[in-house]
Amino acid sequence: MNEVAEGRRARGGGGAARRAERTAVHIECAKFIERNIPNLEILNEEALQIIEANAETVLQEIGVNFVENPAALERWKAAGADVDGERVRIPKGLARELCKTAPSSYVQHARNSERNVTVGGNGLVLAPVYGPPFVRDADGGRRYATLDDFQKFVKLGYMSKWLHHSGGTVCEPTDIPVNKRHLDMLLAHMTLSDKPYMGSVTEPSRAADSVEMSKILFGADFVDQNTVMTSLININSPMTFDGIMMGALEVYAAANQAAIISPFIVGGAMAPVTVAGTLTQVLAEVLAGVAYSQLVRKGAPVIMGAFVTSIDMNSGAPTFGTPEAAHITYGAGQLARRLGLPYRSAGSFCGSKLPDAQAAYETSNSLNMGLLSGVNFMLHACGWLEGGLVSSFEKFVMDADQLGILHHLARGIDMSETGQAMDAIREVGPGGHYLGCAHTQANFKQAFWRTQLLDYKPYETWEEEGARDTVALARVRVAKLLSDYRKPEIDPAIEEALNDYVARKKASMPDAFM
Repeated sequence: MNEVAEGRRARGGGGAARRAERTAVHIECAKFIERNIPNLEILNEEALQIIEANAETVLQEIGVNFVENPAALERWKAAGADVDGERVRIPKGLARELCKTAPSSYVQHARNSERNVTVGGNGLVLAPVYGPPFVRDADGGRRYATLDDFQKFVKLGYMSKWLHHSGGTVCEPTDIPVNKRHLDMLLAHMTLSDKPYMGSVTEPSRAADSVEMSKILFGADFVDQNTVMTSLININSPMTFDGIMMGALEVYAAANQAAIISPFIVGGAMAPVTVAGTLTQVLAEVLAGVAYSQLVRKGAPVIMGAFVTSIDMNSGAPTFGTPEAAHITYGAGQLARRLGLPYRSAGSFCGSKLPDAQAAYETSNSLNMGLLSGVNFMLHACGWLEGGLVSSFEKFVMDADQLGILHHLARGIDMSETGQAMDAIREVGPGGHYLGCAHTQANFKQAFWRTQLLDYKPYETWEEEGARDTVALARVRVAKLLSDYRKPEIDPAIEEALNDYVARKKASMPDAFM
């Protein structure tokens, strides 16, 4: 064979290899974000000191309620608080002093150690939507969620490159009894994904099941010495800590597993209508909640949470992506950093019923707000719809695609020799173009964020392919990710032990749907 033929064969072989590479299934997971950009700080020192002083006044003079939890009342009394019935008044400085033993950051381990995340510092960990009882997709519309839906979301989360965490209750599988569904959800996270996950908080015994199943997955000694779960503990704002959530917190803190201590605020309904007033209440609630975790176990990992929306005074519905929520989220980030605590807030929040323009505007505002406010753990980073009532398959992949932008924004500006690109400017000179220059050829693959969803084709091509809108493209993306899904390897003995635990626990109690 002559040299020309050899060259043609080589080029053809190279093209085939490149085509094979493009079409092969790649399961990628980006490392959690490490910011190289500054946080946006909107409160000056005087404002911060006023809010901190007012929060201490709230704790001392007004107090907080710990309901249906005698053990909590005893702990507070022993710590020096004034306990009157279920009302706990905390002397100025006590809660802040107790919070000092909480770590400023911690590692949450995944069963695949390459997926471990660090929560705190300059890091940002992205986790999916949490809690909706309904799901929506382009085929079936809005309906109650099932376990099959839940498992599909776990698979989508595993396949999503920019998502670092498998999450928790990605949707409520309403076809499974309330007292047993946590077992199926945990099993899905543990076996269908190898990313970090959250435990159950709907009842203390379910938190205990989460710990026990984690010991099967990781080994009891490993769980005793490491954090393998980050779970959500909501405060019943205003200033009420119920026995169920606090009972779950007690289980996790005692086991050295992380908890997000998060006020659930709808401004104007559960907190004052003003930003400063809401920040005061948020800080008071967080101080009391984090301090209590440290009464259970000094050094237990916790996150300061702030879930904040405003309210539409005409309908009473929560609103998202608003400037008031942004102000509170930025301010709460400053307060969290002054406490030396990791911070949870923001997400793909929207009030829209569909993954439409309203959803996109509100979600974009909320995601960027989270990045710039210094959030360390972003729950609800993708899939949220209808004020948190719905997990949307199409919006899940739309949001997950946009999370790549947060990664690239957080990198900041490359000022290395490559970043300065002086060799490229010299090579091209006046009137040239950069497409073929050496610098472009060496760097174009990594230079720009590239969508795996949005359409940038010429109009004629777009029209020939069906003139698809973003929802139609997302529907295709969902189908492709689920088709490409490959279950991560797991030790068969461990999976068998997990299945056995779930089966035994389910058999030990009757079904309950309330």
